[in-house]
Amino acid sequence: MATVPIIGGTGALGFGLALRLAAAGDHVVVGSRDIGRANEAVSRLREVLPQASAEAAVNEEAATRGDVVLLCVPFRAQSENLTRLKPVLQPGQVLVDATVPLAAAFSGKATRLLGVPQGSAAEQAAEMVPDGVDVVSAFHTVSADRLRRLDEQLDEDVLIAGDRRAARRRVAELVLRIDGLRPVDCGPLEMARMIEGLTPLLISINRRYRTHAGVRITGLPEDAAGHWAD
Repeated sequence: MATVPIIGGTGALGFGLALRLAAAGDHVVVGSRDIGRANEAVSRLREVLPQASAEAAVNEEAATRGDVVLLCVPFRAQSENLTRLKPVLQPGQVLVDATVPLAAAFSGKATRLLGVPQGSAAEQAAEMVPDGVDVVSAFHTVSADRLRRLDEQLDEDVLIAGDRRAARRRVAELVLRIDGLRPVDCGPLEMARMIEGLTPLLISINRRYRTHAGVRITGLPEDAAGHWAD
């Protein structure tokens, strides 16, 4: 059993990932700025999964509880959260950044991507974490709504980008614990610029088709999971 801290675990994506990882047998630490909201989320999780291994914590405490930390917050809250987390993150940890710089974060359109001076939200995160902490971009194209529906079979890819292959592999191992998700190696962190841009595209497509479609890369080797082996 792995312990997976989720910063912003009370939000739609964070809670969906908490449900799926708890269902896979992991211990999830639901983080929030408000411990009351974190406790409420854990209660909701246990209503769905009574035997789930889960606990609530404020974000700064949650971030100390695992080697791979998920950051699932709106873009407007990314810098503030990373500023608070920087004193507690430790070398050797991997921060999985699922932030998308959508204009909706600032009352704009959900289908419009904001410019980030560093190139992407993930690259901005990489500038803010302590030395020795790897930032990996992932989970931008997975529907939070589908994650929360445990009776719905997932069948989509998670695009992963990060500067160190070892860090990407650790995130891939986490992805593989969720049935129906396949990790796809996209290379260095600068690829997050393209990956983050897929989110507003999917929002536009899903509005038109009234669905929750994700991404599936065709033509990969049948044993794509073997790519991550040493």
